[in-house]
Amino acid sequence: MIREITLGQYYQADSVIHKLDPRVKLVATICFIISLFVVNNWFGYVVAAIFLAIVIKLSKVPFKFMIKGMKAIVFILMITVVFNLFLTPGEALVSVWKLTITKEGARIAVMMAIRLSFLIIGSSVMTLTTTPNSLTDGMEKLMNPLKAVKVPVHEVAMMMSIALRFIPILLEETDKIMKAQIARGADFESGNLVKKAKAMVPLLVPLFISAFRRANDLAMAMEARCYRGGDHRTKMKPLKYRRRDGIAYLVLVCYLAVCVSMNFVI
Repeated sequence: MIREITLGQYYQADSVIHKLDPRVKLVATICFIISLFVVNNWFGYVVAAIFLAIVIKLSKVPFKFMIKGMKAIVFILMITVVFNLFLTPGEALVSVWKLTITKEGARIAVMMAIRLSFLIIGSSVMTLTTTPNSLTDGMEKLMNPLKAVKVPVHEVAMMMSIALRFIPILLEETDKIMKAQIARGADFESGNLVKKAKAMVPLLVPLFISAFRRANDLAMAMEARCYRGGDHRTKMKPLKYRRRDGIAYLVLVCYLAVCVSMNFVI
């Protein structure tokens, strides 16, 4: 389960999506997430599904590799669906004891499940097709206007990139600790949900120690190499918009226009 989380990982491939400017992918991801909450009918979700399918196809990232990251949020997905299913007032469809499934609840539950699934997959496309260094540069460029109000843009971008990069590293570390404890007789599989949650508690101490150790090593390595962030730091590969980036922005505008127009379709 731990190894199946794909958020934060990078998948090497020679595709159009990989070659896009990181700023385009960041803006596209934000716009895609916004579009999921803008649409309010099935036509909009069909458009979002088609758009996402085309992007995944162009990225050349195997769909199986991308979809396995969904297994980590199945529990959250189930809670969201159940809460919307039973707690939304409206026209009753099925009644079981004191619980009632309403027509409106069923509709909202399905829509929320689709939203969360598309949101995770859409975010994964960005991280799977963008290296951490490119992601940092893209974030820094996009947040440049915030320098006018004294926001440390470079530091914020660096922290976000490091946090994203550490996700797969910490997941791998968690997997190693779990295997070591299983070899010593620990049981993480049997029992109910509460017992499984309690069994995970012994993982936290060694995981936190490992995380702090890695953070300290990274800080010392950056200091030993005289790392200094800021305005005067040069880039090995400066970001430049190309023709394909302009086309990507145009496609994105068209997608958003279609999504908004779908709200007026009855």
